Amino acid sequence: MILNKHCCEDMAYHVDFECDVHSNPFDCPDKLVIYDKEENDYALIIHDGGTATISICYCPWRGTVLKGSSHKNADLQR
Repeated sequence: MILNKHCCEDMAYHVDFECDVHSNPFDCPDKLVIYDKEENDYALIIHDGGTATISICYCPWRGTVLKGSSHKNADLQR
């Protein structure tokens, strides 16, 4: 597992998680985080039967700012 690709081991696990049962990540209740390589953006999956997500700019496990996230907000710079 490459830790410098994502902010922490937990984020790397959840981004790279592939379900043995569900081929679509939006159908899998165990898939929590989607990472868009092109946009360099992280999002939490809303498991409501659709494909909705919520973009995040902080790691849900460590609370750190997600480096390289497309969220460029001055409030994040501390």
